[in-house]
Amino acid sequence: MTAATSDQIGWSNAAAAPASRARDVTIDSMRGLAILMVIGIHSLPQPLTSSWAMMLDAALRPCVPIFLFASGMMSAGKTEIPLGRRLATAVVPYAIVFVAAYAYMALHNANMDHRLHVALARFGLAYVFVYYYVFVYVGCTIALWLLLRFAKISGGGRDSLAIWLIVAIAFGLLAGAYIDPLLIKADFSPSLIEEVRMRDIPFWFAFLALGLLIGTLRLHDTLRNHMALLLIATVVAYAIYAGVRLWQIGDAADYDSLAFYVYASLAALTLLTLRLASPALAILGSGSYFIYLWHIFIVMALRDNGVFDRLPPLTAFAVTFTATTLAIVIALICIRRVVPNKMLRWVGA
Repeated sequence: MTAATSDQIGWSNAAAAPASRARDVTIDSMRGLAILMVIGIHSLPQPLTSSWAMMLDAALRPCVPIFLFASGMMSAGKTEIPLGRRLATAVVPYAIVFVAAYAYMALHNANMDHRLHVALARFGLAYVFVYYYVFVYVGCTIALWLLLRFAKISGGGRDSLAIWLIVAIAFGLLAGAYIDPLLIKADFSPSLIEEVRMRDIPFWFAFLALGLLIGTLRLHDTLRNHMALLLIATVVAYAIYAGVRLWQIGDAADYDSLAFYVYASLAALTLLTLRLASPALAILGSGSYFIYLWHIFIVMALRDNGVFDRLPPLTAFAVTFTATTLAIVIALICIRRVVPNKMLRWVGA
């Protein structure tokens, strides 16, 4: 880079992938694998009391980071993003499913608080079922829009953006490390602390920032040349993260811990270097938001009908995962056949 003005033109093309189609299939395949990981987590017996369940849960936890990393990769090369469109695409399908989820919860809980401000708080904070990711995605999208604006104002070049991204990652890790002790010191309840940590936007944004950084600096080929190292590092990081959770060493949180960030980041980088190009996974990935929003109804129905009471835990997990995956994929196919193409984005499909 010789000048910010010249680099501003190059920034838009800086992270262009070798082939747009290959990039899209790879990213959608990553998302497809991630949504299967989401279903896997929700199919596990709760609470996690056995070692095998906790270790499997730990292995599957990078699902949300993979989604955010992929979003960062797909945003590489852009000097701005269509904030309104992205927010609408996320919020409208969520609003539809929120009504269904709220009705489901009301039917199963006669003491549910239906005051308007409580319902609005549930919606705004995505405090229903497992929809915290909607809150996370919206927050990260706004953060990305702001970061791109700041980077453009400060010079607009690729190097300037890279510095902003590194700072964002650093602050994300700081937030993950200290928000828990801060809330404990302020005497907040453990349940509230857990909800806050699940919605720790700076920490989650660090994954999106990493994906955007890799794409902006065009590190795809460099990473591919070190695939073996990444694979080994990912396995070691997983062992550390799982061990920390099993034996409650230090910050053993499911989500915003340093061990989790290292493992999840390495897992996302490894998947990128593997260049997954599975048509089946890509189909799941392209409809991953629909699957995420609606699959939990199938899981809840199976739980409410006693699948975990009648079967051994491992068998119940396998049955729940298989049945949920098959049912939601069939639902996705049906939706895509029935709903007009222009309307699919409004249902997340």
